[in-house]
Amino acid sequence: MKRPGAALLSIAAAVATGLVAAATFALATAPGAAAAPVAGSTSPASESAAVEPHLDHIERLSDKRWNVHVYSAAMERVIQLQVLRPADDSAPRPTLYLLNGAGAGVDGANWIKQTDIVDFFADKSVNVVFPIGGYAAYYTDWRSSDPKLGRNMWQTFLTQELPPVLDAALDANGVNAIGGLSMSATSVLDLAIQAPGLYRGVASYSGCAMTSDPVGQSVIRAVVEAGGKGNTRNMWGAPNDPEWAAHDPYLNAAKLRGLELYISTASGLPGPYEQPTVARAPGAPPLLDQIAVGGAIEAVTNYCTHQLADRLRSLDIPATFDFRPSGTHSWLYWQDALHESWPVLAKALGVSA
Repeated sequence: MKRPGAALLSIAAAVATGLVAAATFALATAPGAAAAPVAGSTSPASESAAVEPHLDHIERLSDKRWNVHVYSAAMERVIQLQVLRPADDSAPRPTLYLLNGAGAGVDGANWIKQTDIVDFFADKSVNVVFPIGGYAAYYTDWRSSDPKLGRNMWQTFLTQELPPVLDAALDANGVNAIGGLSMSATSVLDLAIQAPGLYRGVASYSGCAMTSDPVGQSVIRAVVEAGGKGNTRNMWGAPNDPEWAAHDPYLNAAKLRGLELYISTASGLPGPYEQPTVARAPGAPPLLDQIAVGGAIEAVTNYCTHQLADRLRSLDIPATFDFRPSGTHSWLYWQDALHESWPVLAKALGVSA
């Protein structure tokens, strides 16, 4: 398999190392967010909790918005999931899992607070699930607990423990798709590879699918170490450990065959949402940060996404790619990408777009 040229890798790795460390957390987490809010993102298990994964309790905020709390045996704590219920719940419906970025949904930088997602799905017959927690953890299984980021076994939770419990709680039909942005845009591709058959579609917005080469490792270290103050050796081991390659969607792209795929990125150049007159959600980063820092990150994800497009093309694996000529690493572009990816996700879920 031919990898991107060494010169391009060196350039991209330098950009990632120098810019992404500050950028990822400035744009994918809310200003003033606490560092590594492990305790704040989850709840300890109650004294009566069983060893096996199980439904802990449900908070019904309204008829169509629930907070579902599920105990993870792998992480030994209760995980909160924000849920949008189907417009029509008279029959079992499919489930779309949407993961947040590096901030893991515990701050203001999350799908519900930064986008129109509640209104967008109000007329759609699908469960939409947002896991809360996993700060800077890449939604993967860590080989050991981290002093800063705690115990992270997100792959086990999301792909093994959660689906049967949640399907029962929501009366879902077992048909799933998954999407993610920024940090989790990498994760959702890996989760689909690690759990074949669980998801029928994947949407990846502004991520870097390469995890084991200099570019990808620089990005991941920026998120986990510079941003989250964790240690990537506790995640996948030393840089030459085979675990990095095992979780590299670029290397393992052949295992994406058969999935409905939507993958998007922008160029990093200022676009329509960098205009001073555009309304911004509370908790959005300062506009100058969005332009300079968000532009730098998106340039890196653009590079990564072009490499993935070439890789899938070489494998003759169909996918919908959206390369925007302008736009930064920020929420209103991800809102647009979600809207544009919906026909692909709807097809995977077996519902009308």
